[in-house]
Amino acid sequence: MSREVTLRFDKVSKRFGEVVAVREVSFEVIAGELVTLLGPSGCGKTTTLRMIAGLELPTAGRIFIHGEEVTTLPATARDVAMVFQSYALFPHMSVLDNVAYGLTVSGTPKREARARAEETLSLVGLGGLGGRMPSELSGGQQQRVAVARAIVLEPRILLFDEPLSNLDAKLRRRVREDLRDIQQKLGITSVYVTHDQAEALAISDRVIVMRDAEIAQDGPPRELYERPADRFVADFIGDANLVRCEIAAVNGERASVRLGGVLLDLPARGLARGPALLAVRPQAVRLRAIADGDPGLAGEVLKAAYLGSHMEYVIATPVGELFVIDGDVVDTHPPGGRVAVGFGSQGLSLVPGDTG
Repeated sequence: MSREVTLRFDKVSKRFGEVVAVREVSFEVIAGELVTLLGPSGCGKTTTLRMIAGLELPTAGRIFIHGEEVTTLPATARDVAMVFQSYALFPHMSVLDNVAYGLTVSGTPKREARARAEETLSLVGLGGLGGRMPSELSGGQQQRVAVARAIVLEPRILLFDEPLSNLDAKLRRRVREDLRDIQQKLGITSVYVTHDQAEALAISDRVIVMRDAEIAQDGPPRELYERPADRFVADFIGDANLVRCEIAAVNGERASVRLGGVLLDLPARGLARGPALLAVRPQAVRLRAIADGDPGLAGEVLKAAYLGSHMEYVIATPVGELFVIDGDVVDTHPPGGRVAVGFGSQGLSLVPGDTG
C-alpha cells in the first residue's frame, strides 16, 4: 500500500454557537486505507465526516486532500463522494439512471455515462439489474446502488455515513463484507462513520475512536481491542469487564497482577506497582466446576443464557460481576450454581490512566 497521505486534518475544530462539536482534531488517512470514525452519539464523528465532504466548514484548523488545502472549498470542489444511510436514491429513476445521474449532470455524454454506470453496477454485483426501479430491490441491493452511484464518479475519497444502519443484523453483516470487498478491489481511500463497534472492527484498517469532540485513540482494530488507551476505549470497544486489581510487581515490560486470589502475568503498559484497572474480555473468562483447593476465583452464576453457538453468563465474584461468553454449550452452569473462575492468556489488559 502506498504511504501517500490522501487526507489530513490539522487541529480542526467546529463550533455551533457555544457548542464545540469537534475540538482540535488531527489525523491522517493513507491512500487506499479504510478508516472508521467510531463513537457514541454526539461525539463529533458525523461533523468530522461532513467537514471532509465540505458540507460543514471548520471554525479553526486546516484540511488537506492530496496535499492541497481544501478547508474553505465547497463540496463540489473537493472530488469526494458520500454514501448516506438513507440511500437517497431517486425513486422515479431506474437503477441505471440513478448510477449515471452524477455523470450526466456534470456533462458526461449520455451514452458514456450509461456505459460507465453499467460497468460499475457489475462491479458491485448488480449487473443486469439496471432496468429495475429502486423499489424492486432489497435493502442490501439498494445500498450497493448507492455505492455504485458514488464510485462511478471516481472520487479521491469515498465517505460512508452509517451506511448499514437501516439493515437488519444478518443483512448488515453481509453488506459490510460487500462494501469492504469493493473498497479493497478499487483501492479507494475511504472514511466510514458508525457507532457499531463490531462493524468498525470488522471493516477497518484503522479505527479513530472519538469522545466528547476529541480523539480518544487512533489505531488498528486489534490494537484498540487488546491495548485500549483508557477506561472509555476499553469499555466502548467490545464488551469488557472493568475490574480493580493490584500490580504486585513490575519486571521490565511485564507486571505481576493480583486479581482476588489469582496471580496474572501481563504487559505492564508503563504502569507501576499499586492499584490498577484491568479490562477482562468476556471470552477470556474460563468457568469450571468448583473444587476444594481450587486456585480460581469462587463465583456464583447469576444469569445463564443459551445463544445457540455459545452461552452467556453473569457471574458474581469477589472482584465484582463478570459478563462471560463461553463456547461450551454442552456442560453448562445453571443459575445459582457455584463455579471456579479462571482466565485465558488473551483478552486481559491493564488500562493506563486509571489507578484510583
